[in-house]
Amino acid sequence: MRQVLLFLAACVSLAVMDVEATAPKRPTIEQLAAYPAFSGFSLSPDGKHIAALRGVGEDRTIAVWKTDALDQPPTLIGAERMKITGVSFIKNDRLAVNFWQPYDLRMDRLTKTFVSKLMITDLQGKSWNEPITQARATSRAQELMQSLTNPTVLDRLPNDPHHILVVNNVGSNSGDVFRVDLRDFSSERIQMTEGRVAGYITDLDGALRARLQQNIDSTGAYIAAEFRNIQTGAWEEHFRSYVKDRDRTEIIGFSTDPNIAFILSNVGEDKSAIYEYDIAAKTRKEALYQHRVFDASRVLINPYRSAGNEFGKLLGIGYRGPRGDEIDWTSSAMRSLDAGLKQALGIVNNKLNLVDPSSGKSAQIDYPTAKDYRITGYTPDLSTLIISVDGASIPTEYYLFRNGSLTLLAKSYPDIDPRALGDTNLVYYKARDGLDIPAFLTKPNEELCGPGPWPAVVHPHGGPWARDTMDFDSSMWVPLLASRCMAVLRPQYRGSDGWGRKLWMAGDAEWGQKMQDDKDDGAKWLIDQKIAQPNRIAIFGFSYGGYAAFDAAIRPAGTYKCAIAGAGVSDIRRIWSRFYTNPFFRQAQAPTVKGVSPVDEAANTQIPIMVFHGERDQTVPIEQSDWFVEKAKQAGKPVIYHKIADYAHGPAWTRKVFAEQLSYIEDYLLKGCGGSGL
Repeated sequence: MRQVLLFLAACVSLAVMDVEATAPKRPTIEQLAAYPAFSGFSLSPDGKHIAALRGVGEDRTIAVWKTDALDQPPTLIGAERMKITGVSFIKNDRLAVNFWQPYDLRMDRLTKTFVSKLMITDLQGKSWNEPITQARATSRAQELMQSLTNPTVLDRLPNDPHHILVVNNVGSNSGDVFRVDLRDFSSERIQMTEGRVAGYITDLDGALRARLQQNIDSTGAYIAAEFRNIQTGAWEEHFRSYVKDRDRTEIIGFSTDPNIAFILSNVGEDKSAIYEYDIAAKTRKEALYQHRVFDASRVLINPYRSAGNEFGKLLGIGYRGPRGDEIDWTSSAMRSLDAGLKQALGIVNNKLNLVDPSSGKSAQIDYPTAKDYRITGYTPDLSTLIISVDGASIPTEYYLFRNGSLTLLAKSYPDIDPRALGDTNLVYYKARDGLDIPAFLTKPNEELCGPGPWPAVVHPHGGPWARDTMDFDSSMWVPLLASRCMAVLRPQYRGSDGWGRKLWMAGDAEWGQKMQDDKDDGAKWLIDQKIAQPNRIAIFGFSYGGYAAFDAAIRPAGTYKCAIAGAGVSDIRRIWSRFYTNPFFRQAQAPTVKGVSPVDEAANTQIPIMVFHGERDQTVPIEQSDWFVEKAKQAGKPVIYHKIADYAHGPAWTRKVFAEQLSYIEDYLLKGCGGSGL
C-alpha cells in the first residue's frame, strides 16, 4: 500500500505544478451559483456500489456506479416534481433519498414555505416507498398533516440486512419507534413513546437503551437522561441538565459491554469532555477524552459484526476543531491509514496558533490549514473507503480508496480555480474588554488582487449559538468576496457556540452591545494589521448576522462604509415572542436575547444598507426586514431592498435564484456601498 500511496502523492504534486503555471481565474456568478457537478458520494456497506448526486443546470439526478466498473456509465435516477437534495445507502440494495419543493399552505392565511420528504428506493429507482406507510387520510386536515411531516431514521441497523428503525412524526403515533422491513415495508411498533420524550438512543445491537425526556421541576426546565434497565425493561433516570445553567450531558454511544455508555458533558468545565459511564453503578468514570481548546463531540465505534472485524472497537474521538468535525484516531490501524492517505493526497501541516478564550493560554500546533480529508463511507474491513477532501478555498473533491489504490471520483466545482479564493487561517484578536476572540481570516490572492491592505468585509455568522469552520463555504459568500479581492473576517464573537462555555455565555443579554463590539473590534484589528484599508470596510451577515448588519447601520458612523443584512432580525422582542413559546426555550435562550432592537432606531440609520430577504422564509419572517426598511426609507435613509421569490432561510430553490442573490451582494459592494463601491 505504501508504494501505491507514494506514487499517488507524486501525481498530486505534478497536477498542482501544472495548475500553478497559469494565472488565477476569478469564478463567475454562474459558476458559483451552479449545483456541484457531483456531490454527496455514498458507499454501500458491502463496497460494491457508489451513489452520488449529479448536477446539470437546474437538474439533480442520482448516479449509481459499480465500484469495480467505474469506467461504465452510471445508472441515473431522477425526479419529476420534487428536487433531490441528498442520497445515501441505507442497505446494500436500498437508497435513502431526500426531496424538497415549495409549498403554499392555505389555512386561515397563506404561508409560503418548503416541504421535505424522505423516500427509499432500489438501485435502479424502480420502486419507491415512504419509510412508514401512512394510513389513508380521512380528511383534508389529515392529508395536509401527512404531506408536511417526514419520518426520521433512528438506526440503519448495519448488521441486519433487511430492517431499519424509524421514528414516526405524524398523527396519534407521533414519536413512536417502528422496525421497518425494507423487503415489503411492513412495520412493527417497538416503542410507544410518551409525551415529553425528546429522542431515543440505540446501542450497538440496535436496541433502544437510552432516551431524553423534557420536564419541569421546582428548579426549572430540564432534560433528563434515562437508561432502560436490561433486566426489567423499565426506564430509569440517571441525570438531568437544567437548561438555564447551559449544562450539557448527552448520551453519545455504547460499548460492547451493555453496562458501559459514553457520555458527553460540560458540567463543571469550560469544554465538553467524553466520559465512560457505568450504568449499573450510576457512576461517571475519569475523562476518556478532553481537548484543551475545543469541545469534544462524539465517539467513533466500529458498528459491524463480521469475521476478523473488531466489533465495538473505539476507532477515534471527534472534537469541534477549526474544521468543526475533527478526529483524533485512537486505533493504530486508523492512525496508519490516516498517515498514508494524507501523504497521498498532498495534505501537509503548517504551524497554527491556538488560544483558549477561557484562560487566554496559547499553544502552537501542526495543522493542515489548506485542506484535509474526511472518511464518509467505509466497508467493515476498511478495504474500501469514500473520502472527501476540501479546504476553505478548495471545493470538495471525492476519492475512492479501494484495495490500496486511490482514485479521484469527481471534483464538485471543476471550473472554479481554488487559487482565486484566497487563503484562510484561524486568527485571534483582543476585544476591548480583553476577551480573546477567535476568527477566520481570508486574504485575497495577491497574484490576482495585488498586495494588501485590501477592501474588507466583516462577516458574522448566524445563530448566534453557532460557529464558522475552515471547510469550504457552500453558501459561496466567502468565495465570492475573496475572489472579488476583499479580505473577509468571520469573527467568532461572544455568544458563539463550540469554543467553550465562557465565550458562549459571554454573549448573554448583549445583543447589539458587547456582541456587536466584538465585530467592530475585529474591523479595527484588520486596520491595525494592515489587512484592511481604512474607510473601506463593510459588514455583511445573514440571519443573526443580518441582525448584526442592521445594528451596525444604526451605530455611530465610522467603522463601516456600508452594510448588507440578509434575512436579519430587526425586532428582538417580536422574534422572542414567536419562537420562545415553551419553557425550554424560555429558560435556555430567551434570557440571553436582550439588548438593542435595530428597528427602534431605523430612522437614524447612519450608513448605506442593502437588505435582502426570502419571501418563503419561515425562520426569520420577512416582516422583520419590512419593518426596518419602511422606517429607514420614510426617514430618507439610503436603503436598497430586495425581496427574493422562492427563497426561504436558504438554500436557493433554483440556480437563477442563487445567482440573483449573489449578484445583489456583488453589485452592491462593487458599485453601491455609498455610491462608489467598497
